[in-house]
Amino acid sequence: MFKRFALALLALILLPAAAHAQTLTNVVLHTELGDIVIALETERAPITAANFLRYVDEKRLDGTVFYRAMRLDWGEQPNGLIQGGAQNEPSRLLPPIAHEPTDQTGVKHGVGAISMARLEPGTATGDFSIMLAPQPGLDADPTSDDPELRAGYAAFGHVVEGMDVVRAIFDAPVDPDKGEGWMKGQMLANPVKIVSAGRADPAS
Repeated sequence: MFKRFALALLALILLPAAAHAQTLTNVVLHTELGDIVIALETERAPITAANFLRYVDEKRLDGTVFYRAMRLDWGEQPNGLIQGGAQNEPSRLLPPIAHEPTDQTGVKHGVGAISMARLEPGTATGDFSIMLAPQPGLDADPTSDDPELRAGYAAFGHVVEGMDVVRAIFDAPVDPDKGEGWMKGQMLANPVKIVSAGRADPAS
């Protein structure tokens, strides 16, 4: 009797953790500088995570690059993000996806967060960023009068292994003459290749 009670109690304790584990899907980006493992929030940000998984499963990220390092000189260092992906190459692009703001998903732009690059909300396709430091300014602000700030960007997972690789990409030299507008000087002189991307072991 006591044994059955103890087992039932243990199941109740472990159930929430097990249920949450099932909402994450791990993918690994094999880059020239090492592997980056990312846990995707397939339940909390289903549209955005499913879009990224489709790019992974269809090999649309294989052979793409990390091409940008945005470095911020304020706050705790290192501060900024790296960006990579399809770079609007027609043969790689899938249709744009609906925007999932952080105030709805609860997935915030913390250290190691992965987030979709976009122009206007609802234009994200196959480019993404990884945070080196918390970027709360990228989270949705539903109280803002500015539609851009109100929408924010769509975070949909976080790095679970390989932040040293993210940092190495972030620290790679930039070309002061590459890039347009406010992105000038943020483009890597030698973009870092994503050799392949695929699903990893399930998150634990």
